[in-house]
Amino acid sequence: MTHPFKPTRAQVQAAAGKTVPDVIAADLRVLFCGINPSLYSGAVGHHFARPGNRFWPVLYGAGFTDRLLSPFEERELLPCGYGITNLVERATAAADELAHDELIAGRERLDAKVRLYRPRILAVLGIGAYRTAFARPKAVLGKQDEAWGPALLWVLPNPSGLNAHYQLDDLVNLFDDLRLAAGDSKEHEIHA
Repeated sequence: MTHPFKPTRAQVQAAAGKTVPDVIAADLRVLFCGINPSLYSGAVGHHFARPGNRFWPVLYGAGFTDRLLSPFEERELLPCGYGITNLVERATAAADELAHDELIAGRERLDAKVRLYRPRILAVLGIGAYRTAFARPKAVLGKQDEAWGPALLWVLPNPSGLNAHYQLDDLVNLFDDLRLAAGDSKEHEIHA
């Protein structure tokens, strides 16, 4: 699906500080937690919408969805048992614009969401942000030794196209491990 709305450069720049609504429901298999929305996502009001972000291709490649979704179809994840939130709500040009205090405050908001919605797994997408927000400076990717409230806790790389440390195939493999841990047998169906 193509983007029904392509913002102008001025609209993208004007999105600084905007928020994107959570895609969330009770008892999800996985609640994906991004660091914060990009300016592009803030402009269009959908998660992982910036061209070049690999979140949607990775979900498809790892078998979370049976077709490649557009950010504008993000709510199609809910019937499959998946949701999206962010650690920090405000849109920025880059995650490195966030202060440590914002990440820590974001963890506290995230804690309240996890306790309220009770996902089976919380998957934080961005190891640097995770290390700061959760005070785990030596954390590694994958399943963490501790739970976060009622949820198992996973840390995965940020799928942003700006994160050159991981190629698409690497991300797909790491996300596939999470899908298997969530007990997803790829039997879900996304309707067009």
